[in-house]
Amino acid sequence: MPHADAVDPRPCSELDTDGTWRLAGLRCLRCPAVSAHLWPRCPTCGGPVERAVFGPGGTVWSSTVVRIPVAGREPPVALAYVDLDDGPRVLVHAPLAPDAPAVGSRVVLVAPTAAGDPAVGAAVGADAEVAS
Repeated sequence: MPHADAVDPRPCSELDTDGTWRLAGLRCLRCPAVSAHLWPRCPTCGGPVERAVFGPGGTVWSSTVVRIPVAGREPPVALAYVDLDDGPRVLVHAPLAPDAPAVGSRVVLVAPTAAGDPAVGAAVGADAEVAS
C-alpha cells in the first residue's frame, strides 16, 4: 500500500477542449529545461518555472515489449520513450502491432490507459510528419 503522502510519479494527461490529449508539465523561465512533472523549481538550474502543456505529437526515441507480468498489467505490453514536440521525453504505453513502434516513428498522445498511464497511438496524416 502506498504511503499517504506519496506523489504519483506519472505525467498528468489532460484533454483539451478540442479533444486533443496533452501532458501537463513545466517550462523553466531561466534555462531551456522542460519537464513532464510539476516541480516547484526547475530541476536543472533551480530557476523559476511556468506551467506548460506538451504534445500531442512526438517521436519514438526507444521502445520495447514487456513479455512478463508486471504489477497487474497483462503481458505483452509495449512501452516507448517519446520525445514530445517542443517538450520532454516521457515513458508511455504504445500500440502493440505486433511489436512496439519503431524508433523514429511519429506518435500522438491518446487517452491514458485504464490504470492512468500516459499512452500514444500511431500518428496519421499531418501528425505523421516530423515537427520542426
